[in-house]
Amino acid sequence: MEQIVHVINMSLGRIEDYSKNLPIVEIYTAVQSEGSRAGYPTVVIRTTGCTHRCYFGEGGWCDSWYTSIHPEKGQYNFNDIIDTYKKNPHIKEMMLTGGSPTMHGKLVNELTHFAHENDIFITIETEGSHFLATDYPINLLSISPKFSNSVPVLGVETPQGSITDEKMIKRHNKFRLNYDAMSKSITYHSDYHLKPVWDGKDEGALEEILNCIKLLDVPQDKVWFMPAGDSREALFKSYPILFDWVRDNGYRMTWRPHIIAFEDQREV
Repeated sequence: MEQIVHVINMSLGRIEDYSKNLPIVEIYTAVQSEGSRAGYPTVVIRTTGCTHRCYFGEGGWCDSWYTSIHPEKGQYNFNDIIDTYKKNPHIKEMMLTGGSPTMHGKLVNELTHFAHENDIFITIETEGSHFLATDYPINLLSISPKFSNSVPVLGVETPQGSITDEKMIKRHNKFRLNYDAMSKSITYHSDYHLKPVWDGKDEGALEEILNCIKLLDVPQDKVWFMPAGDSREALFKSYPILFDWVRDNGYRMTWRPHIIAFEDQREV
């Protein structure tokens, strides 16, 4: 499925009132645990709201389902971001994640200004559905496209007890694999990596992943395969297969150690 949807390239604007609540549900300090910045201390800013409703079968629901399937209301403002940064002067990285943070163009743009003024390295985790021409390029786009292995299954119970229906599946599929937005983002921003989720078994999803890598012309050293799973048990099932496949095919693997250490705890 190749779609061109929600490409945003107009002027994004700035946040004028730093005391106004934003679509942010968490701000905390952590250690990066995925992709090329793994191991770096960072300030994590988690937005709420998402274009997708990811379900990975045995791998479970999206590990931040409270920002997507059952989105919580934002409770933080931009001053809260500044305060967290000032309390942790040893940390020079920020990661904006979600949900789908690129749905919130003004917030993303304001964060690039703050990062530029304070010499902060900015990573944004995104599924790639939106292109944002921010005033300052983002240091690292961590792009995790949503392939067929992420589509919700009809009639499955969600984390809060509702049941998946055709409407949810249709919404999820509507925003998958926006190659136009991903291509523009890769060209515009400073650096990127691709972070496909795979359980090591779904051959159809693997074919989609390899096709995506080819279409976007992504070098192998910028592709980090990520095991599907929201628990230690699920990750441990994927590790051996994924380990062997990555070793034999020249890509990279990211381990998701925050799930190994904390499972489904929040703000870690």
